[in-house]
Amino acid sequence: MSFSGTVKEELATQISSGRHCQLAELAALLHFCGSTCEDGRHLCLDTENEAVARKCFTLFKKTFNIDNVVMKGKRRLLPDEESETKVIQALHLAGKAGEPITLAAPVNSLVIKNSCCARAYLRGAFICIGSMSDPEKSYHLEFVCDGESQAEQLRDIIQEFRIEAKVIKRKKYDVVYLKEGAGIVDLLNVMGAHVSLMNLENLRIVKEMRNSINRRVNCETANISKTVTAASKQIEDILLIRDKYGFENLPENLRQMAEIRLEYPDAALKELGGYLEPAVGKSGVNHRLRRLSEIADGIRS
Repeated sequence: MSFSGTVKEELATQISSGRHCQLAELAALLHFCGSTCEDGRHLCLDTENEAVARKCFTLFKKTFNIDNVVMKGKRRLLPDEESETKVIQALHLAGKAGEPITLAAPVNSLVIKNSCCARAYLRGAFICIGSMSDPEKSYHLEFVCDGESQAEQLRDIIQEFRIEAKVIKRKKYDVVYLKEGAGIVDLLNVMGAHVSLMNLENLRIVKEMRNSINRRVNCETANISKTVTAASKQIEDILLIRDKYGFENLPENLRQMAEIRLEYPDAALKELGGYLEPAVGKSGVNHRLRRLSEIADGIRS
């Protein structure tokens, strides 16, 4: 199973203890996986996602004591008009009796006025329209909404928890997305996917350690390459001076430096300074080698 599927399975098993939170999650399930029939005046659950269907029925039972549904083709309908009226009124799906049900609109703010209800609503939304990439490859979580107003409301709810989320248009859909690993971890925590959160954190730690080691190795490799290149140039300059100019014509400090560098071609600057009499620091060695380079350049020109 994909990481996204694992998150949904974990969220599908969670049922809030408070009725208000149960209603908030049920609202999300109906808004994002429900539909209307008969001129938009009756609720239908039109989904092939069994996890969504199971959770819907569980919440119907707990919040309204509705323990059966009517199958009409692939659609599931509430058993009677009285049950449907209770659901519509509790979730504020229509303004007045007889008005069309508004599943395509944002959820009524009364349903998610509490922080705990907003968490439950996000949980239901992810089960219906959420997805997440494999964190081994990249960090990306998104909700694919049918309408702009729903997407903007989802984004605003997420941002109320101080998590950065953005909306982008993708063909006919409006997509709410997160691309930062820390933000995705925070959102999993908000929705209650704590096991998935720990798995993601473990993957993030391993990935960060691997990246850190790679950066360090690359940096050390670059430094070694730079050191080897510089040493080769220094030896080339010193050999030119020896053959074309003669060490005997150099000042004593430069002659000694030239001889030590030829004797220890792989030594670092600090190590070379320890071989000199008297010993000098890294900056002193660098200064003398630069003087030798200038003399070599003068010979070449």
